[in-house]
Amino acid sequence: MHRLTVLYRHLSSNLVVKPGFLRINQQLGGGLKQIKLEKASSEAMESKVECRYDNIIKSAEDNRLYRGLLLKNGMKILIISDSTTEKAAAAMDVHIGSLSDPWNLPGLAHFLEHMLFLGTKKYPSENAYMQYLSEHGGSSNAFTSGQHTNYYFDVGCEHFEGALDRFAQFFLCPLLNEEVSEREVNAVDQENTRNVKQDNWRLFQLQKSTSKKNHVYTKFNAGNKNTLQTIPLQEGVNVREELLNFHSKYYSSNIMALAILGKDSLDTMESMIVDLFGSVENKSVEIPVWLEHPYGEEQVQVEYNVVPVKDLRQLNISFAIPDMSEHYKSKPSHYLGHLVGHEGVGSLLSELKSQGWVNMLYGGEKAGAKGFSFFTVTVDLSEEGLDHVEDIITHIFQYLNMLHKECPQEWIHKECQDLDNMRFQFKDKERPSSYVMMTVANLHEYPFTEVLSADYTMSEYRPDLITMILGLLTPDKARISVVSKSFEGKTENVEKWYGTEYNVKKVPADVIQKWQNAGLNPKFSLPARNDFIPTDFSIVPNEEGSPAFPTLIKDTPMSKVWHKQDDTFLLPKACYFIDITSPLSYLDPLHTNLTRLFTVLVKDALNEYAYAAEIAGIGYSLDSTYYGLYLNISGYNDKQDILLKKVLEKLTNLQIDVKRFEVLKEMYSRMLKNFSAEQPHQHAVYYTTVLMSELAWTKDELSNSMEEVTVERLKAFIPQLLSRLHVEALFYGNLSKQRALEVVDMIENELKNTCSTKPLLASQLVKRREIQLPDGCYFQYRKCNDVHDSSGIEMYYQVGLQETENNMLLELLCQIISEPCFDTLRTQEQLGYIVFSGVRRSNGVQGFRVIIQSNKPPSYLDCRVEAFLAQMKELIINMKDEEFERQVSALVVKRSVKPKKLTTQCRKYWSEIISGQYHFDRDSVEIACLKTITKDNLIDFFNKYIDANASQRHKISVHVKPTVTADEPDSSENMTDKPVDGIVLTEPVVVTDVTYFKSGLSLFPRPASYIDSLAPAKSKL
Repeated sequence: MHRLTVLYRHLSSNLVVKPGFLRINQQLGGGLKQIKLEKASSEAMESKVECRYDNIIKSAEDNRLYRGLLLKNGMKILIISDSTTEKAAAAMDVHIGSLSDPWNLPGLAHFLEHMLFLGTKKYPSENAYMQYLSEHGGSSNAFTSGQHTNYYFDVGCEHFEGALDRFAQFFLCPLLNEEVSEREVNAVDQENTRNVKQDNWRLFQLQKSTSKKNHVYTKFNAGNKNTLQTIPLQEGVNVREELLNFHSKYYSSNIMALAILGKDSLDTMESMIVDLFGSVENKSVEIPVWLEHPYGEEQVQVEYNVVPVKDLRQLNISFAIPDMSEHYKSKPSHYLGHLVGHEGVGSLLSELKSQGWVNMLYGGEKAGAKGFSFFTVTVDLSEEGLDHVEDIITHIFQYLNMLHKECPQEWIHKECQDLDNMRFQFKDKERPSSYVMMTVANLHEYPFTEVLSADYTMSEYRPDLITMILGLLTPDKARISVVSKSFEGKTENVEKWYGTEYNVKKVPADVIQKWQNAGLNPKFSLPARNDFIPTDFSIVPNEEGSPAFPTLIKDTPMSKVWHKQDDTFLLPKACYFIDITSPLSYLDPLHTNLTRLFTVLVKDALNEYAYAAEIAGIGYSLDSTYYGLYLNISGYNDKQDILLKKVLEKLTNLQIDVKRFEVLKEMYSRMLKNFSAEQPHQHAVYYTTVLMSELAWTKDELSNSMEEVTVERLKAFIPQLLSRLHVEALFYGNLSKQRALEVVDMIENELKNTCSTKPLLASQLVKRREIQLPDGCYFQYRKCNDVHDSSGIEMYYQVGLQETENNMLLELLCQIISEPCFDTLRTQEQLGYIVFSGVRRSNGVQGFRVIIQSNKPPSYLDCRVEAFLAQMKELIINMKDEEFERQVSALVVKRSVKPKKLTTQCRKYWSEIISGQYHFDRDSVEIACLKTITKDNLIDFFNKYIDANASQRHKISVHVKPTVTADEPDSSENMTDKPVDGIVLTEPVVVTDVTYFKSGLSLFPRPASYIDSLAPAKSKL
């Protein structure tokens, strides 16, 4: 697979934007346009604007309006007007990050990112910003990378100006209070603790830590309590002063970029922001550039043997290359990544798979920072592959030699260019917050006119640059890492920040020589021209009076087919969602594993063929489910049926490759076992699902049955699986009803003609149900996590079957509770970095849940949540009418947001189909109901289901704690359930046997369908 990396690019090495009309206009792409505003639009605003750009290149399908602003303080701003948006959004990207941390304060930039949320001089309350957003249907987030700190939010359009005012204060006058910083450092520490046992973080930091000594790339970006509190205290460093200094030194308007999106006109939004952000001080900060690469002579021709946390086997080869961002119009790294990561006939991956050595391959440029970059090739190794690392590397250099011999090919560049142009022209719309967050950094890197298009531009063909990079991918410049559990107990080094165990050794000169003399391999060749690239982009005419929602167009014992021709997005794309039901697929752990391996082998056998379709924008997925198989075809509708036909042929006539079976079986077995290393909060969520489902095979049960999985059993099972089936499908997008019926006929004919498939009985189509908890119960289930040092908890308060009024009461309760839950339990009480509250829905049953990951015992977390819920009861009772109405309006805003992508809309319809509820008009019906709900209704709901003394309270809590070492007592023994804040908690019934627990409880019925399945789809209350 070609690694598509978002690169942070620059226009010139040390560009500092200062006043100077002609020079600025030239640097930012020309096309400067003086726009005459109404006189009333104020001279004050004009005095802060250096220039405007209205000629921003956008795709033909993009109906939004754009304007670029360069303020006189050097800040770059992109304004986006979208008259159809339900939410407004903004993102600020400060072009400074953790690579600029002081050496004695690792993580300071990240810590500052946390602190800016917690009060400003104008809005001093710690949760003023978050509370305002929550009360008006909004949300926010931020991230810190090596060279960027990005803050973003969304909110209801009517409250955009108020949100922008609060947001601007981050960059004008943050408080950074001492007391708050002492508390918030715990959140940074717990965020780091969450990542300490995650292999992706560990391997990334190991690559950094073992780079050239004293290079900024070696820095520890995340920070923890030691680096930000304990050590600074010992050394007499005032961390608050350092936060203020960092903000004062680097948070300069000339390295800030702002993107905003709203419903108002460009002029109106410009007037909103110019005064606010034009006041940010320009400190003339130069964006750092590091022309010295972190790989020197000592960092290449070396091999690292690394011990992972999970049972991973991975080979990574990394090369130093220059920062190629200035060559964004030719993208030479993209050209090479396209070829090295190709998966078709003649590719590197195909040959390595045929040898039985690898399962997956990723290749391409990996961003470093301004001044340097990397080119990497990463493969997932099989057991046999681990013994053939040298041979695999030989093959990699043979493939690179083939690219040298063939020289850069202009037709390949043109094909990549055409694909990128197509992606740009028919680009899906994103959610407002995602769009501004992803677009804003481009303001630093490209001319204003190209901020939307540059990532999709390949207008220049530069074979010299391709050849130059290829010349750097040589054995004497390679850095190798091999990741495997087989190195456990054989290492001598430990990485400082994450504790990763590793060895390092020099690659022998004779091995380097062997790779240099690798020569050519006749199995390798350039890919063929891609016949899957669409050529027909016409939009199918919609019939007059076409239905607003999916319509049932076929209903037989063999299939139930839904169709909706798109009349919203009007793109040449379509989705086929196909559910193939078989009662054998989840019969027992063995059958579940056989079904999963069947789908894995089909996808593996199709990989060479389907990869061309994938890069041409026509994708498919095939997975096993509780009920059988799920097949999805999506993307450009032209040539979709060609791909579907090939998938069906392979599905119904799979010839099992024994070698690939063994490799993929072993990989799947490892995946099951690796679940034990997932995060504690993920374990809590998983075990809640196991406890509440009528039937759920555990990872352990599946893992234990893998010994029974053989080629012979699978060969015997596949015809049985396909002998009796039922198909339910949704066709949505740029296709007519007639075409949908033709596709279904193709599916049915392939199954009947090849597998003699017959329909299932109606009684075999019954969906599984959810466990019904008894009134007044409190169950507790306890598990240990053997890998992580944190605990995790999910507390679930079951309400009952989904139905319109209860759905809205539950969602409104979650809307009101969400922000105070985060503020109280995460920010104030510092229970953990992960604190979440919200709705849980499964099998038509719903309830309220709280999820926490913490360094405190689960029993303590349980108590604190109960204390918080008691406070929430008082908050709701004492809530003023206008505040209650604000919360209702905020939820209305959230529920009114329409899908921005065709695939998202299709998934929304599909969720109604697979649930059996078919409530296609759910949003409008439930919003209408929501507007009738009173505060008394909500109090009654709380008293009935959530209150500690509620008559119909149904609570189950899953506690996951770290395994206690032999010489360390279990701290939770001293923190049993007891009165908290005056609340007497019910003693839990501890579940020790899941099967016994379920056998004594009733099951909910399935929720009623909202339509008569034989009539056109109509919603009802």
